[in-house]
Amino acid sequence: MTTVTDLNQPTLQPAAPTGRRMSLPVLMLVIAGALALTSIVRIITGADGITNVSQMSTALQLAVPIGLAGLGGLWAERAGVVNIGLEGMMILGTWFGAWAGFQWGPWTGVLVGIIGGAIGGLLHALVTVTFNVNHIVSGVAINILALGATRYLAPLAFEGHQGGSAKQSPPVDSLGHFTVPGLSDALTDLNAKGWFFVSDVAGLLGGLITNVSWLTLIAIALIPGTWWILWRTAFGLRLRSCGENPVAAESLGVNVYKYKYLAVIISGGLAGLGGAFLAIVANPFYLEGQTSGRGYIGLAAMIFGNWMPGGLAIGAGLFGYTDSLNLRGGSENVHALLLLGALLLIIGSIWLAFRKKYTSSAITLLIGGLVLAWYLGTNEVPNQVVSATPYVITLVVLALSAQRLRMPKADGMPYRKGQGK
Repeated sequence: MTTVTDLNQPTLQPAAPTGRRMSLPVLMLVIAGALALTSIVRIITGADGITNVSQMSTALQLAVPIGLAGLGGLWAERAGVVNIGLEGMMILGTWFGAWAGFQWGPWTGVLVGIIGGAIGGLLHALVTVTFNVNHIVSGVAINILALGATRYLAPLAFEGHQGGSAKQSPPVDSLGHFTVPGLSDALTDLNAKGWFFVSDVAGLLGGLITNVSWLTLIAIALIPGTWWILWRTAFGLRLRSCGENPVAAESLGVNVYKYKYLAVIISGGLAGLGGAFLAIVANPFYLEGQTSGRGYIGLAAMIFGNWMPGGLAIGAGLFGYTDSLNLRGGSENVHALLLLGALLLIIGSIWLAFRKKYTSSAITLLIGGLVLAWYLGTNEVPNQVVSATPYVITLVVLALSAQRLRMPKADGMPYRKGQGK
């Protein structure tokens, strides 16, 4: 157990996060079980699109900006600052990324997009840390300010250029994609065979190595990078101490203001990177409203992941997958997911009964039965349901995971320098 005096030791190797968490072998078994159940549903329904290579590749692309926004929220909240302004920082990232990208190239656009989001983070830190304004109020204000600022700047920057308008930037050059030769084709062929489980695993792996942007690789690398910095360095220990007990951290010589500022600026930069991804990779141009609430969904992914990078990545993948259903054969695939949801609810009911939570088990079984009846009584779902699926899944996942959540103790709490004296 780390002692309080360790906070001032630059060579300290902080202890790993403690608490009851799922081990890697158990996590792999859970993922394998979920894939097996999905495979059963695919065979029963004939909805081969739910696990094909194209579906998984699209899901990965949609998960990246959500994951980057969630990482931004993780950095801020681990330092004790609630960042509802992620959506606005993503909007700044889309505009700045496209503005610089079409003039000086896509990689410059990525860098300037990060800076744009970081400016939003700096503003949020100034208002919340220095002036102690309510974090939620500040975040909402930044969202409104970013939307208004980009609407004002877009006509000035983009009109008069080829392909540009008041609501859209000129196209930005591609960052490039890579595909693992040979292996990608082999996995695609294996996925097309429709075998139980094996083809579904091939579809998942094929989506990870087929037409993947270089920026996607950077985003994926930021997941373990964030974990290592926050849980394996003295810098990360000090930053997290500001989110757990800033008064105690200050008493041990930690400059709480500095770490909160750094965390929120990094948070904005990551959200800005997610916005630049949307404007350069997902679409090769800025388009008004293209974030579509992904900053909020990223915040939900962070909460689902229990303020941990690994859980956040799983949450972002889940939300990206459900969002991809809206783009690729949505009605058929979402209808198949009704059966998958019903089976998961029934399994959950059995698990709750095993743990002697009979009331929760009965409610879960009732909901599962209703979802199963919906599946059996229809051949397709309305387009409105397809469009709403990512947001419904967000609410359901948060509701189901709420019992196991543990946020940083001082998250969102006001702090003044010297208040512990």
